[in-house]
Amino acid sequence: MKDTKSRSKIVLYIAMSLDGYIALPDGSVDWLYDVKGDGGDNGYADFYDTVGTVLMGRLTYEEVLKLSDDLLYAGKPCYVLTRSLAKHQQAPHVTFTDEALSELVPRLQEQSEGGVWLVGGGQLVQAFMREGLLEEAIIAVIPKVLGQGIPLFPEGTLPSTFELKEIERRGDIVLLHYHL
Repeated sequence: MKDTKSRSKIVLYIAMSLDGYIALPDGSVDWLYDVKGDGGDNGYADFYDTVGTVLMGRLTYEEVLKLSDDLLYAGKPCYVLTRSLAKHQQAPHVTFTDEALSELVPRLQEQSEGGVWLVGGGQLVQAFMREGLLEEAIIAVIPKVLGQGIPLFPEGTLPSTFELKEIERRGDIVLLHYHL
């Protein structure tokens, strides 16, 4: 059982192109799949083992559903933030919510049996940064220039300083671990 005095960290774990994009203009992430990593999953499984709860925006959720017919992040509670609750059908472990971050996040931090993974996208990352809720970021820098797309840090993101904790090389991919 989790120690009630500790709370789970909010961690952004995301891939980004060299020019700062997390997806193509249409939201797809197909560009990620032909990159030379370490020959494995580039550390994803190790990270996922630390996760107790998954959190993402609706557009990210819709893109993730296109990638696999399997249950999304099976075995872990998944929360999808959306303004349009009525349009979505509940899955067994997926909860759609329009709850304010200031209420949702502390509750998830208390309930989670591991870290709270902020999957994305850029608008949600911006909201977490604006409210001072993002504690750690692991950014996988993919050696591609997309030229256009959905930026990790959209225009209007508050200026922020990240403290570099670790740099890890996985083939041609670099994982940058930051504290905020």
